[in-house]
Parts: sequence; C-alpha cells; structure tokens
Amino acid sequence: MARRLNIGIKNGIYAFLVGLSHLLLKVLFRLRICGREHLKTGEYIVVARHRSYWDIPILSAALGAWNRVHFIARRGLMENNLLVQPLIRAYSTIIDRENFGTSDFRKVLTAIKRERLVGIFPEGTTRERVEAKSGAVRFARLSHKDLLPVNIQPVGPYPPQYPFRFPRMTVSIGEPIAVATLEQGIPTGTTRSERYRAMSERLMERVDNV
Repeated sequence: MARRLNIGIKNGIYAFLVGLSHLLLKVLFRLRICGREHLKTGEYIVVARHRSYWDIPILSAALGAWNRVHFIARRGLMENNLLVQPLIRAYSTIIDRENFGTSDFRKVLTAIKRERLVGIFPEGTTRERVEAKSGAVRFARLSHKDLLPVNIQPVGPYPPQYPFRFPRMTVSIGEPIAVATLEQGIPTGTTRSERYRAMSERLMERVDNV
C-alpha cells in the first residue's frame, strides 16, 4: 500500500510539472505534437536525438503528463544543476557514461524492466556529429520491449538563442519498432558488433523519418 501511495505521489508531481512545462513550451516554442496515438498503452524504450537540454522537457510534454518517462542520465548532469538534482534523482537512472561498467548495465536493465517508458538518447551527448551508440537496441532485446522513435523537429535556432529567439517546435511520435524488424536483411555473416551498429543506424533513420 505504501509503495503504491509513493508511486501515486511521484506520478502526480511528474504530471503537475510536465503540465506546467507544456504550457511554457506552447508559449515559447509553439509546440505541436503528432502521433501520440502510437504510444497506446504498451511499454517502450523511447528514443530521440539529443541536441539540447530542452529535449527532456519537450519529450516529456510530447508524451503526455500522465505517461511518466524515466530517463537514463549521465552522472555529469549532477555537477552543476543543484536546482534540478532532486528531479534527476527521482525520475532517472544515473550512470557513468565515460566508465560504463557492469553496475551501470544492471541499473539500466533493471530500470527498463521496471518502468513503463524509459527515455534514451543514443548519442549520449548534445555535441554534433556523434555516432549513436547501440545501447538502446541491446537493452530492447534483453528486456523484450519495443522501441518508440520520436523526432524532435525545430524550425529556427535550436538550442534557442536567448533571450528572445526560440524555434517553432514539432514533435512526431512514430510507430513502435521491434528489434527483429531492425535486424531484418542484415547478412548472417556480420559480426555481433557490426550487427548492433547497423541496427542502431536503422533506428536513428526511423527517428529522423517519423
């Protein structure tokens, strides 16, 4: 009973914060959301490109206040974000991206199995021209969950150019994708590493074409 109450409070706080964020994003970014019907009631690993720290509230707002997303966050986010540290701890699993080891692997897999929606940015950074890592595909296979591609599409400067230049933003949610679908057509002689790289590339193509 206590655990259910705690989850209810956690979901309520999340819904309140995301609801406020949605209003702000409507004003600043003229946020438009497409494809929310693809979210349905399933359990997914949500995948999007990472260009700005705005991606997190935008993605949360796009999926809806009552569809709580549990994010995978790198430890560095905790260093200079005193105001948002409690939110990061409450709604994410924190990993050491630079020294990703067995402990981090287990934490992520546990979170994916426990939470209905887990958000992963495969590039792992907001830096440009970084190759997407294959972790999302690997964890989808291990957890037997589908991947949900989300395309965050800005028209204008993104990240925003403060204080007045914000882009017009559309977020498109695609149909869920099974790992088996991404794997179709990959030659049988391909090494495991090459296979996951190819699947990751296909996944990001799906994200870009939603």
